[in-house]
Formats: sequence, structure tokens, C-alpha cells
Amino acid sequence: MFQRLYADVPPSDVVELRDLPVTRKPDLMREFDDWLTIRSLTLDRAREHLRDIRKVGVPIDDVAIFQTSGTSGEPAVIVLPSSFVEFAYGIMLARFERYHWKLTRDVRKLGARVTVTGGNGHFAGNGLNKLVQRLNPGLARRFGVTFIAAEQPIDQVVGRLNAIGNVAWIVTYPSMLTILAKEKEAGRLLVEPVLFSTGGETLTDDLRHRVHKAFPSLKYRISDFYGCTECLALSFECSHGRKHVNEDWVSLEAVDEAMQPVPDGTLSATVLLTVLANEVQPFIRYDLGDCVRFHEDPCPCGSPFRSFLVEGRRATLVHVGEVTLSPLVFDLEHEHARRVQLVQTGDREFEVRIEPAGERAHGDVFSDVITSVKRVFRDNGLENVTVSESSAPPEFTASGKFHEVVPLRGIDAQKAS
Repeated sequence: MFQRLYADVPPSDVVELRDLPVTRKPDLMREFDDWLTIRSLTLDRAREHLRDIRKVGVPIDDVAIFQTSGTSGEPAVIVLPSSFVEFAYGIMLARFERYHWKLTRDVRKLGARVTVTGGNGHFAGNGLNKLVQRLNPGLARRFGVTFIAAEQPIDQVVGRLNAIGNVAWIVTYPSMLTILAKEKEAGRLLVEPVLFSTGGETLTDDLRHRVHKAFPSLKYRISDFYGCTECLALSFECSHGRKHVNEDWVSLEAVDEAMQPVPDGTLSATVLLTVLANEVQPFIRYDLGDCVRFHEDPCPCGSPFRSFLVEGRRATLVHVGEVTLSPLVFDLEHEHARRVQLVQTGDREFEVRIEPAGERAHGDVFSDVITSVKRVFRDNGLENVTVSESSAPPEFTASGKFHEVVPLRGIDAQKAS
């Protein structure tokens, strides 16, 4: 596949990465059987494996298989070499500072580690832990984890956490962290963790502040992991809270819409990922769709690796006519709803879905939220937008993420994938 892709690259003793063409998920998935360097694993065989929920974390042909949730289009089938667990663990230890060693020791002594994530598929959050349990049981015991499915009603999630009691560390998505903060503020969630770890979505400064206020027990700040199923060891967070690219194993290029590099300090239109640690499934200048901004100054931690901020994902943006809105402009919280979701069903059509809290009439909640959403559209010059209530429950991605705003799925979303 890459032989055909690089057919027009001029012959040279030195090939610059920027001279190679950009690759995208839909194109690679269409040529999956020629993409992998092991010809025994075909896409049909991989999908048959993924259809069996009993095989989550079970290797096939000495490789591990996961899938992405497909939020921005077709799910990708990701294949990792058997050496990945040792590689990822080694990378983590190599980046540890004194702060991280102290954090790990303290948290282990204080109580249980709980992961609230999607549990209904071969996704990295659940699958990687099961893979570690199979390949290295001793390592898995050291990082003993209790799983709670994010897709279930909030009162059940809260009940499970309260039943565990001594929860020291919670790993989850920022969207779920928002809900846990709300449950803590309402007095329903009783646990007092010392650490939160998040990943898979954008963690805002407002949410950080809210969580620290709601959970005075937090001894350590929220650790926000940036990675993807295509490269789970993409970055690390240092003792100063900055994200650094693991540049000895990964290349991350910040580029504009024309796929040209942007200067440090400039927000990118997307990032291109090249992975040097996966000889089974090569990712070379792979369009991730994330918008990042590299820091212009060196990090105080002293790391030689570049640090950056993640500011969102193209696939989460809402397009109404010629106007593009960030999902962050919508205030969808309501004191009488545990979850509120705005779903775009047409170019100018939206519907509101809720998971109620208590006995208050749904109509009041819908009315308040719809009024708020319409105000956002008016403030952005959009008058002819329909917002209606829906009897459908809020939806999750296949991997258990909850997006408060779900943009229109279609050609634009697939391009962003």
C-alpha cells in the first residue's frame, strides 16, 4: 500500500517527513489487508474477532486488536504488536519524575483505583487493562482496577462508587467527570478521591476549577492524558502539568488546513501522527483531527520534548450554514437533569435529550434548556434554527463517552475522521 502511496515521492537518500503524503483513516481502512505488515490478519478476520465480546483483550496471531468508537465516522481497527505493553510501561517509567513516584505510592496506600469508562466493546480503555491481565498478571495486580460502565444511569454509577467507599483514584472521561462533580455538589456522591485522571476528550480550565472546588480531598491535580487508540503512548504529563510528546517514539506535526506546518504558539487545524513503535500497522502522517497549540517556551520541568495544549477536535464542532460553533458555547446543565444532550439532526435542526434527576416535570427542563440553546444561536446571528424536545434518552459513543453536543454526522464528519 505504501509503495503505491509513495510512488510520486522523488528518489533521494534523505526523505523528509513533510515530503510524504498525508494519510487518513477511511483510506487506510479501505486497504486494511495491504496496510498491515502481517498478511495473515485480514480485515474480515479482525472484525470477526471484534464481534465476540468475550475476546476483549485476547491477542490474535500474537497481536492485540482494538477499535475506535467511530465518533467521527467509520470505526478504525487498530492492531498493536505483542511488545506494546512492555513498551508503554517502560515509556511511562522513563518519564517519571519524583512527583510521579510519590503520587503513585500515596495513591496505592490510600485506596482503590476505579475506571469509569465504556465496557461494551473492544475499546482501549477496557481492553488494554484486560490485555495486561493476560500478558502480565503481576503488573495488573499492582495497578488493580475496578471497572464501572459509563453507559448506565448516573444513580447506578454513584451507587457503585459509594459502595466501594475508599476510592482514591478515578480514571474517566471529562464528560463523566463533569457529572461526578455535579453529583458531589448535590451531596449524592460520597467518595473522596485524591486523584482524577482523564482522557479521550478536552478537559477545560473551568472544569478543573469546578472539580477542585467540589472535591476538597484532591491532594493531586487532575492528570489529563492525551493519546488515542492509534498511539496510546503518544504523550506524558510532567510535574508542571504540561503535556509532552514522546518524541523519541512519536512525531506530532501541527498543521493548517493545507497540511502545512504552523508556528509554535499557533492553533493548528489538525495534527499529523507518525508512530515509530508499531511495526505491525504503520501510522505515517496520519490525520488525527485534533487542534493543538505547541508552547513557545521550554517547560520548567527540563524535558527536552516539546509540550503542547489540546484545544478540541474538528469533529466536535457544530456547523450551521456558514457559522461554526464550539460545543463549549452551549450551557446545557440543569439542576433537575443529570444529563442534557443537544443533538444536531439536520443543517438547522436540533433536539434536546435529558436524563432527569428527581420528580420535576420534564417539560420544565426541556423549556429551560431549549430557551438557553436558542439564545446561543441568536447571539451568533442564527435566527431560523429549530430546537425541539426528544423522548429519546441521551446517547453515548460506542466506547462509553458522553458528548453534551452531538454534531450532524455526515460527509463533513467523515472527512474529519
